[in-house]
Amino acid sequence: MHFKESNDNSMKKMEQLKPYLENDRGQKLTTDNGLKLANTDDSLKAGERGPTLLEDFHFREKITHFDHERIPERVVHARGFGAHGVFQLYESMAEFTKAKFLQNPNVIIPVFVRFSTVVGSKGSADTVRDVRGFATKFYTEDGNFDLVGNNIPIFFIQDAIKFPDLIHAIKPEPHNEVPQATTAHDTFWDFVINTPELAHMVMWIMSDRAIPRSFRMMEGFGVNTFRFINAQGKGRFVKFHWKPLLGVHSLMRDEAQKLSGKDPDFHRRDLWDAIEQGNYPEYEFGVQIIEESQEFNFDFDILDPTKIWPEEMVPVKIIGKMTLNKNVDNFFAETEQVAFCPANIVPGIDFSNDPLLQGRLFSYEDTQLSRLGGPNFRQIPINRPVVPVHNDQRDGMHQMRIHPGPVSYLPNALAQNSPAPANEAEGGFVHYTQKVDGHKVRSRSQSFRDHFSQATLFWNSMSPAEKEHIIDAFHFEVGSVKDKKIKQAVAEMFAQVAPELGMQIAAGIGVNPPPQTTPSGVTVSSPALSQENTVKTAKTRKVAILVDNGYCPIAVQAMTDALKGAGAVPETVGVSLAPITGRNSTKLTPDKSLTTVGALVYDAVFIPAGDHVNALKQNADARTFINEALHHAKTIGATNEGIDLLRATDAASLISGLSGKAAAPWVFQGIIAVNGVSDLKPFETEFINQLSMHRHWTRYALLVNALPNTAQ
Repeated sequence: MHFKESNDNSMKKMEQLKPYLENDRGQKLTTDNGLKLANTDDSLKAGERGPTLLEDFHFREKITHFDHERIPERVVHARGFGAHGVFQLYESMAEFTKAKFLQNPNVIIPVFVRFSTVVGSKGSADTVRDVRGFATKFYTEDGNFDLVGNNIPIFFIQDAIKFPDLIHAIKPEPHNEVPQATTAHDTFWDFVINTPELAHMVMWIMSDRAIPRSFRMMEGFGVNTFRFINAQGKGRFVKFHWKPLLGVHSLMRDEAQKLSGKDPDFHRRDLWDAIEQGNYPEYEFGVQIIEESQEFNFDFDILDPTKIWPEEMVPVKIIGKMTLNKNVDNFFAETEQVAFCPANIVPGIDFSNDPLLQGRLFSYEDTQLSRLGGPNFRQIPINRPVVPVHNDQRDGMHQMRIHPGPVSYLPNALAQNSPAPANEAEGGFVHYTQKVDGHKVRSRSQSFRDHFSQATLFWNSMSPAEKEHIIDAFHFEVGSVKDKKIKQAVAEMFAQVAPELGMQIAAGIGVNPPPQTTPSGVTVSSPALSQENTVKTAKTRKVAILVDNGYCPIAVQAMTDALKGAGAVPETVGVSLAPITGRNSTKLTPDKSLTTVGALVYDAVFIPAGDHVNALKQNADARTFINEALHHAKTIGATNEGIDLLRATDAASLISGLSGKAAAPWVFQGIIAVNGVSDLKPFETEFINQLSMHRHWTRYALLVNALPNTAQ
């Protein structure tokens, strides 16, 4: 296939959506029947102060449509945000699968991705501690392939029959419908202590993975075990991965909770803005593959959805890249009405006996039938495949197709047996042949019984800062539980993961130390699980530049240019949005104000030189801005007079070793300063280097414990 043809293929979905795009600008108002209207502000009445008349057809249409605008909310993954993009393969995967979209690196596949939280309602905040959905719809030449995954590679439970129990436990408690979008309540932890298979997933939920910095900075996983089938009929087990090119980064708990109030739309705004600015999110697509002959070669069951395949044991093979390059035109029509189903597969991909996957194949389809009004939800534009659809399925709610002729069945003679099934050589889907032999039982394999080894592996793999964050999360989430017996049981349960973890949980939630436990015996770690080992870059990081009247325009412009050159996003933040005057009468209108934003929404802060520092030192909001960035371990830089603002904040103890001129950049725990030099390039280079590190985790310990300053 030529590259021009592949480009045409990548535009198919956009072209398919075009007929449904409506532009009402400059048009006259009509009813849905096309009748032009002279008035839509007043209902038809019997006299100006009389009753409204039932014959007012326009009033009835307008109100009826409004009354029925909302569709049933998703039971889980209700709060989501989507974007269009493209996927392109790096190399042919013909050795492993006959899936056509994984054959030719020149073919560009249109995709639609929906990110979401799981537990909260549609009106909850973006930054809650939760799993994030990462669902991708590939519009392939063989039909739609839906990879319905999460940002955590495992799941809470092993069998889908327990899913209703899980969600009932984690959702707001039914007697008072609180709390919203959190695990910090009795029913969830009651379920945890009585369901030990949750141990591994709870470790992930209590980790930084559950509060991502951005949808653009989190991994995605297919979670379940699937099969690749090649043209020769050979099957292999496979797991799917998305790896963000910006690395995997997270928020701090305090930061995430404050953002829920300051900007509950933080993640969706971040994704929208990045795409509008041309900073297109990119994710590499990877697969882990296990030969069928190796199915029982591991100390875990590869079909157990509460287990990872450690990347050190089963490497992730990177095979392609997805780029999200277009925001939706209408949130409801696209993001809200998109319907994902794990059962949507293509030839070359099939299911395994993963018991969670088997249940999902039914549940997703059943949910869409309820939510979108019937079996024709695939005819909604965002759900339509880019290939023609031909079958004998008719009628039903919201049928959009008009099928002429009397035939709607097979076999038939009146239509010469069309549409006819396609054989395998013609691309017809054929289920993978496997031998199934066993008694009909309600039971679970013994190989699914180990619930703590991989939870210990996860704990062993964390950096000291990540372990501190996990303990802090347990203290907050379990500390909110009312029943002391549940709290005690949580401490004892996670002592089985790691004795020191159980002890520290107990100390923070006010229960007795757990009794001596037998260690799991797991002493190894998996470096791939720690976010400390992820990609670190300054690209797309947001930097606040604090300014007021008297700022140094040379310093502001130099830093702005340097940040943009590194792919970062600088914004000036003033005391207000009113224009200000810098040295040499330079005028500037701040992008944001201390009233409209906080340090929470930025990755770093820069305080330029200038007389404005005297006013900022007296401004409580400016000092709070610096302190928030400081305590959230973000990069902070200051030049010349800007250092004086740091001395008026909690940073004073950390920069006590900085005095007089600092010709070379002075650096300590992510704080960078320079004084008395005209060439700022070394400072800019070091600031960008520190910015790319994401956070400076040891700073919090220094501030809280007032450790001696060891800066050189």
